[in-house]
Amino acid sequence: MMSSLGAWAPAADKTLIDYFLPMPVQGRLTKDVWGADSVLPRDPQNGLEDVTMKQWCYWDGQIIKGPEGKYHMFASRWDQSRGHNGWFGSLAVHAVSGNIIGPYADKGLTWPDSQGGKGHNVTALALPDKRYAVVVSETRPGDVFVSKSLDGPWEQLGSIKVDPDGFNARDGRMSNVSMMVRPDGKFEIVPRSGAILISSDGILGPYRIQGPSIYPGIPGLPTRNLEDPVIWYSGDLYHIVVNCWSERKAFHLTSPDGIGHWTNRGLAYDPTTSFVRYKDGTINHWDKIERPAVVLADGHVACFTFAVLDVPKEQERGNDNHGSKVIVVPFDGKGFDKDMERIARAEKQNVR
Repeated sequence: MMSSLGAWAPAADKTLIDYFLPMPVQGRLTKDVWGADSVLPRDPQNGLEDVTMKQWCYWDGQIIKGPEGKYHMFASRWDQSRGHNGWFGSLAVHAVSGNIIGPYADKGLTWPDSQGGKGHNVTALALPDKRYAVVVSETRPGDVFVSKSLDGPWEQLGSIKVDPDGFNARDGRMSNVSMMVRPDGKFEIVPRSGAILISSDGILGPYRIQGPSIYPGIPGLPTRNLEDPVIWYSGDLYHIVVNCWSERKAFHLTSPDGIGHWTNRGLAYDPTTSFVRYKDGTINHWDKIERPAVVLADGHVACFTFAVLDVPKEQERGNDNHGSKVIVVPFDGKGFDKDMERIARAEKQNVR
């Protein structure tokens, strides 16, 4: 069966957006909190936020479950009085919760002694050697910090190195970096450009660019304004979700090897739809839903995190009733992978 975007889709044209689950209420749904009418009522104990909107705007948000059973979120924050453009001076922070949904308590700067804690495009991952890594890009050149504990202390290991290997060096710029450890033990990065970068020599690289951006030529995918890719492996496929900020839609891509043969599987999420919802049916429509990240459990996606903003970016001026936070949305990863595996098998048979 073909979707409207020209890619194979599960029965009834399901795409990734159809696997999001209702959010359980951790506190209570309330209108007595900051935000435009479109995001009210909502549960301020979902994810990470400054409930008073007197100090911080939050962004990014990667969750890792610690060995002690707690959930550790690595995110960025800036002074809310600077409005959304305060992100240029954002700082990397560590937050903790006893529940994957939240609420997450901000424990402070992740590396206060390195450039005053500077960090944006914050992401994190567990390393094969049992350490943890936090990676920041855009405002820093792909700096990597490592620790034996999710509580730190964090040591700056160095900056990511890229070998263009004959391709455009600009495609290897460290912006909007998403990183994973592949099943074969190699490290893979997809930055904003959409090029695939792989390292066989550890997290710092050098990473070799595998080719030009994967985006051009993929049917149904916008040709401009793609950003915030997130990459992961589940159900015997490599997955990328990438956001088009001008169309306010994100798209789901898959590959059998994480390098080539990328296929557009259709709509991943859309802030104008009703996918951010609670179990009682209440819906929140955030104006901006960006910086997706995934939380894997038993090999399947259990939740997505998103950085969300209640109004257009230019309308968030600081010292007002608007701002940004990180939300956590449950996801039916088992059902999703089951359907994707079936589609991938059918496609292989068709090729034969």
